[in-house]
Amino acid sequence: MVYWISKSFHWLGRSRRRMLLLAAVVGPGMITMIADNDAGGISTYVQTGALTGFNLLWAFIILVPMAYYVQEMTVRLGAVTKRGHAEAIFDSFGPFWGCFSIFDLAIVNWLTLVTEYIGMTQAMSIFGIPAWVTFLGVTLLLFTIVVTGKYWTFEKLTMLFCLFNFVYIPAAFWAMRTGNVKEGWLAVGKGFYAPTLVGILPMSAMITLVMANIGTTITPWQIFFQQSAVVDKGMDVHDIKMGKIDTFAGSLLTCIVAAFIIVATAGVFYFNPHGRMVVTSAQQAALQMPKVMPAGTDWGRWAEVLFAIGLFDAGLLGALCVSLSTSWALGELFGWAHSLNKSVRDAPWFYVVYVAMLLAAGVVSIVASVAVQNDITIFVQVVAVTLLPSSLFFLILILNDKDVMGKYVNTRWQNIANWSIALFVIFVSTLYGITQIFPDVMEPAFWHRAGRFFHGL
Repeated sequence: MVYWISKSFHWLGRSRRRMLLLAAVVGPGMITMIADNDAGGISTYVQTGALTGFNLLWAFIILVPMAYYVQEMTVRLGAVTKRGHAEAIFDSFGPFWGCFSIFDLAIVNWLTLVTEYIGMTQAMSIFGIPAWVTFLGVTLLLFTIVVTGKYWTFEKLTMLFCLFNFVYIPAAFWAMRTGNVKEGWLAVGKGFYAPTLVGILPMSAMITLVMANIGTTITPWQIFFQQSAVVDKGMDVHDIKMGKIDTFAGSLLTCIVAAFIIVATAGVFYFNPHGRMVVTSAQQAALQMPKVMPAGTDWGRWAEVLFAIGLFDAGLLGALCVSLSTSWALGELFGWAHSLNKSVRDAPWFYVVYVAMLLAAGVVSIVASVAVQNDITIFVQVVAVTLLPSSLFFLILILNDKDVMGKYVNTRWQNIANWSIALFVIFVSTLYGITQIFPDVMEPAFWHRAGRFFHGL
């Protein structure tokens, strides 16, 4: 008996130490993945739910491991080398490929940052706040968060904002309670194991949505951001195991929230008893919810408020992380001081780039029309997934370099998983390009006509 009591206390002590270690390490993975549900991502999920119902939910079963395997590599690389991703590419492949990777990153990041400001201004407009007021207030807030001179302060504040990302879960339950979905949550389940993919949308539009969902779940900025965050936090090889748990938890949570956003919008708009409604942005979805939910209830108004809060928070998190990933990368490129642990005086160019990115993106979001804003939102996700393979190639090749990684190189299974992800992204990107050049190539009618033509020969 004494032995088992002693054993139990020993086990509890070990568990407590592990939990404390995990709590100390949690941050880079969770922030990176939850911030990935940014303003552009929210609008992508909204359109996915409204246009396809629950029929693309199955994609998130694939996206959880895809996101984890990609981001897990950045944990090992950052902890082993103590260098950011841009610096790692320069050291391994030389200046040309280093500049190429950062040029890609800067373009996609700036476009993504525009979508974050679009999301925030659209969210606050629901409460009657002018776009220019949101722009100025948000830019000031974002600058204040990063000038504390401490990475730990930034991380704690950012983790607090991450909590607001979960407001979409109750919004989904309210949406499902409207009674528009005859099979209820059973219909949601079928979206994971028995979806309908043909006849809902033209195949080119369906492929675009699939690409947009991939592009908002796995992006180049995440690779650069998480690795730099690992370095700035001071993680080393002893923290890799807990860093992997942090990354997996973030990957799982971000996909769960994304699925609930799709459920919420599908329940209201795709299964609308008066006919399917097309919504092109998260703002439009929020404004329409009170109009289509049952009269005499507060469900619609609550759903509208939750969507607005979630959209603003998503844009804020996204803007924070995307702009920082650019500052970190450019700091590594030009040799500037590039750390959140340094003050503005000690790392002036790091903060100048950060603010310049915010201002440039914010101005574009204000002057662009609503139609242009909505087009930019989907376009950015597609561009991100198109440029993703180059970032993946660099990452995988470095992770297989024993001179760099030592015993932390990719295992055979990790290589199989990561090269499969890269090839899958290339395949989908190629398919998208074909459908844009030949819009009817994926439709049954096209192949029927082709069959008749060749039969006639």
